Amino acid sequence: PQVGMLSRIIVVNVSGHRRGSQEENHGLLVLVNPEILARGGKQLVREGCMSVPDYTANVQRAQWILVDALDREGKQVILEAVGFESIAIQHEVDHLDGYLFLDRVSSIKTDIFRRKRYR
Repeated sequence: PQVGMLSRIIVVNVSGHRRGSQEENHGLLVLVNPEILARGGKQLVREGCMSVPDYTANVQRAQWILVDALDREGKQVILEAVGFESIAIQHEVDHLDGYLFLDRVSSIKTDIFRRKRYR
């Protein structure tokens, strides 16, 4: 266990991101043992990750998800996330399951991009 207990934990807050701040979101989320109960819609999004800093890729994600988890006080929460918040939660749950965004790419030839470096 990474944090001294057998729990899967993600922390997500998209409210400070340019894409997340334009949409309704839940602010700071601490989700313990999150499980995606339902998902709907499809969206192709460009994702990046600090685990693979030099690349971004086009990834298919659900537009909305329904998540069951415990909050930081141990109370059950069921929440619906849409848009960028939905993408962020799916991305982080993938990490818990051992996947990177590159594992979700349809075509290695056309959907992976070297990240531009700005100086």
